[in-house]
Amino acid sequence: MGDRLFVLMQYLLPKHLISRLVGMLAHSSIPVIKDPFIRAFVKHFKVNMAEAERQNPTDYDSFNDFFTRSLKLDARPIDHHPKHLACPVDGAISQIGKITGQSLFQAKDHEFNLTSLLGGNSDLAKPFIDGDFATIYLAPKDYHRIHMPCDGQLTHMVHVPGELFSVNKATAGQVPSLFARNERVVAIFETEFGPMAMVLVGAMIVASVETVWAGLVCPKGQVVSQFNYGHQEPIVLHRGEEMGHFKLGSTVVLCLPKGVSQWPKELSAGTTTRLGQMLAELT
Repeated sequence: MGDRLFVLMQYLLPKHLISRLVGMLAHSSIPVIKDPFIRAFVKHFKVNMAEAERQNPTDYDSFNDFFTRSLKLDARPIDHHPKHLACPVDGAISQIGKITGQSLFQAKDHEFNLTSLLGGNSDLAKPFIDGDFATIYLAPKDYHRIHMPCDGQLTHMVHVPGELFSVNKATAGQVPSLFARNERVVAIFETEFGPMAMVLVGAMIVASVETVWAGLVCPKGQVVSQFNYGHQEPIVLHRGEEMGHFKLGSTVVLCLPKGVSQWPKELSAGTTTRLGQMLAELT
């Protein structure tokens, strides 16, 4: 009953307004606001500050600065094996497996559509039909910067306006097409094995999503915004390099073409992941 009430409340609450208000609070640099907020967060979610570049909670300019904190250089070793795909984030596997036609498994009794996930562009979706996907959920305590699984050249970015439902396990099990209805940023990279889609899914209380090439990707009404990077100076990011971050956490959906990779058998729903570990073996 608790989970059902939580999901019902999300349908009723003004999620965008709440997220923007919390975002304003999280941006505050006033010590009497930010410092107790950060300390309480660290204590409640048991954040491991020992691996952070700045370990003192009061050393951050704002809660957003703390939430998007950088780690020590040796905190997350990156798997550089040429036949491996590195995990792009800290988190936990929500689902992992095959894309059946255009259907991605979300939770029991729920799937979502590939073309819808990528913003309604069937041309962008075509290479991933019958491919592979991994959905990784970032909990509040996790490191929230997103890094490249392999070398890639950016070809497209799509900002898709939408809802801001929570993306936790309870909501994923009850809200149909959750990841294809929440606000999200789609990044398509060309790699040595073909195209790769990284979808950064927003959620309730997530104030914004940023990428290293476009900065803050802001909501622009209800219009899908598409950006083609094929006719300018190439944007190339290398394995392990940062590609973006969430201001308050959410989910990354990674899509790969058919037949280019295999997921390790030990990865399944609920498995904890760490940035840089082997996520897939390229075939």
